[in-house]
Amino acid sequence: MKRRTLLQGAGALVAGAVAAPALVRAEAARTLRFIPQQDLVTLDPVTTFAYITRNHGYMVFDTLYGMDAAYRATPQMVEGHRVEADGRRWDLTLREGLRFHDGTPVLARDCVASLRRWAKRDPFGGSLMEATDELSAPDDRTIRFRLKHPFPLLPIALGKASVPVCAMMPERLAATDPFQQVPELIGSGPFRFKADERVPGDRVVYTRFEGYVPRRDGPLTWTSGPKVVHFDRVEWRVIGDTSTATSALIAGEADWQEYASHDQLGLLHAAKGVSTRVLDPTGFVTMLRVNHLQPPFNNPAIRRALWGGIDQTACMQGVVGAEDPGLFHVPLGFFCPGTPMASTDGLQPLTDPRDPARVRADLKAAGYNGETVLLMVPSNSAPLLALGQVAADLLQRVGMTVEVYAVEFNAMLQRRNRKGPVSEGGWSAFVTNWSGMDWLNPAGYIALRGTGETGYAGWATTPRIESLRDAWLTAPDEAARAALCRDIQLQAMQDVPYYPLGQYLQPTAYRSRLTGILDGFPTFWNVRPA
Repeated sequence: MKRRTLLQGAGALVAGAVAAPALVRAEAARTLRFIPQQDLVTLDPVTTFAYITRNHGYMVFDTLYGMDAAYRATPQMVEGHRVEADGRRWDLTLREGLRFHDGTPVLARDCVASLRRWAKRDPFGGSLMEATDELSAPDDRTIRFRLKHPFPLLPIALGKASVPVCAMMPERLAATDPFQQVPELIGSGPFRFKADERVPGDRVVYTRFEGYVPRRDGPLTWTSGPKVVHFDRVEWRVIGDTSTATSALIAGEADWQEYASHDQLGLLHAAKGVSTRVLDPTGFVTMLRVNHLQPPFNNPAIRRALWGGIDQTACMQGVVGAEDPGLFHVPLGFFCPGTPMASTDGLQPLTDPRDPARVRADLKAAGYNGETVLLMVPSNSAPLLALGQVAADLLQRVGMTVEVYAVEFNAMLQRRNRKGPVSEGGWSAFVTNWSGMDWLNPAGYIALRGTGETGYAGWATTPRIESLRDAWLTAPDEAARAALCRDIQLQAMQDVPYYPLGQYLQPTAYRSRLTGILDGFPTFWNVRPA
């Protein structure tokens, strides 16, 4: 098998040799073999919302701030910051000794250029730049923001762990159009990217950056604290089939499998030398996104009438099974459960007993006339395929005419860009999931924006949600921000930009000899062999 060639080759080398087995074991101890969720297609972490690229980005690049387990911003590349002029001037001071992988020092002007590039792709960053009069580098270690008005969330904007990554890179690379990938990957993170060893669809390789200077302090959680590397080399080996990936982990041919398939957890729990655990308590939040430009979901009365047909428990049982209810959470509103902005306000339409006959009558009264609902479902994602099947059944139960369009995810994205009617190749709805970290607050939450045809596919126009989001960005404290998020959720129940379908937790699996795996998404500092 192709993915086992390297291991077979190592076995051949040691045949007939006495000292070789110890040498091979030593080499293996310095290499971490990881099976990612999917192939790494996009390399530039600023240009995409793909989580696989986010994970890759945090290996190669560093960020000015990190995020801890309480979702707070913590200094990372910066020593700290000073706020003056009634909150309208921020001076961020870089730590000493920071260097890029090409040996050049990290300077404030590199960071300024990187911030400008990132802000053109990130909604939170865009809001920060709208509040900024001047962004400059008065000296090599100082990044200065002069603001039009106070923006107390500045560190959170720069340190959030959601996509896209606020990655610091040399000024010459940061000059690249933010809608184009940078020509080379030079960061200042704890790992170097080995472009010469990348094999698309099979392998991605990283080596430890010897010149990386970890922080000396701070909580070692999520993306914050000292990033100390204990492996010389990390190999991502792409194995698309989950059964094959699970077998490779159990056989010891891999050290870590990013996503342990829910239907194989029993096998993994019984395997000797394998551990499973949920790293990210925010899990995955799921949605049925609808097209606000075309019938039937251009009618707000129809969108509201459908709430009674949404069965979040059925959706989540379709994804993770009914055996372990601890792996999913309902009801899911419009913010990630268990985080500061979440509440259950206004969710009664999701928690009342389901009554398909009543919903069928409500839809008819609202104006539904049997229009075809073309539901797009990614066929190459087991969770989303299951979610789509349940969603289609729920819509049919309440009398909607449903056509399921199940295709590979990238093909679905191509059709998703079309704004015309179903009869002209358009669409009505699709299912997808997001990391719960992307639903922590309304700042970078593109699915909750209401900017119409300039926004996220579905093109909802929700002026009150936009107004509440603006108020959230300048609210004086967390209590005020939480109150605004409750108002946003109440308004979303009326506007219905999409239907939340539930939150599920995604376990990871790894050889028990590994220690130091941090909570959050997969990061590779602090991980070591036992």
